Amino acid sequence: MQPRFERLTDDQWQIIKQFFNWQRKRKHDLREILDAIFWITRTGSQWRNLSTEFPAWESVHYYFVKWGRDGTWELICQSLNTVERIQEDREATPSLGLVDSQSVKLSPRIGVERGLDGNKKINGRKRQILVDVKGRIWKAEVHAANKHDSPEGVGLLACVSEEMPRLKKIMADQSYRGTFALAVEKLEVSFEVPQREDGARGFVVEAKRWVVERTFAWLNFFRRVVMDYERDPKNAQSFLFIANISMVISKINWLELQNF
Repeated sequence: MQPRFERLTDDQWQIIKQFFNWQRKRKHDLREILDAIFWITRTGSQWRNLSTEFPAWESVHYYFVKWGRDGTWELICQSLNTVERIQEDREATPSLGLVDSQSVKLSPRIGVERGLDGNKKINGRKRQILVDVKGRIWKAEVHAANKHDSPEGVGLLACVSEEMPRLKKIMADQSYRGTFALAVEKLEVSFEVPQREDGARGFVVEAKRWVVERTFAWLNFFRRVVMDYERDPKNAQSFLFIANISMVISKINWLELQNF
């Protein structure tokens, strides 16, 4: 992972621009817009305090929201995950998915999708992610923290058959039994809850599932997602995809990709 924010390189831009209608004449350079969004995600700055080296914050925010609504962030995220996997001699899509949730505080005076997680004693929102064995985010959902993991996690399975056609198993903790487990089985995918060893107490590293916990730890490097500041949960979801994109970008061999 890059130790600090860095602008897109020429090689990175040559690939990422293919996801946008970059040839259309615009007032602002889309490359500058993307750099600004990555900067916000990494530094945690308020939109109105966006550095003056970037376009006006209103323009940057417009594209950020637009690309979240039309699924562009999720598409880029999944596409780059695929590229990284192929470069590491893996299959393009994973056969094993790992699911977990994390409750985070929500900015004061925002009442939309706010709730109290009684277990974690956190008043805010809950984010749920589906990752592969590398810890890369493929799907994400954001909702009030008081809502139960199992029914709300079903949203992670939307279009999963098309986007992750090799998926054979999903592993999650006991909170995903019930509604979520049944929805997984309807997709003809097996559902597994790792078992603790007899007599084990306190925190126990569970096979495979530690990967998704590591992903939540990685997100701490992106200050915009350490706490939820978004009135619209869809925007909070977009920031999760952008954080993942930022992590994958630094790992891909872009020269090799251009010659592919």
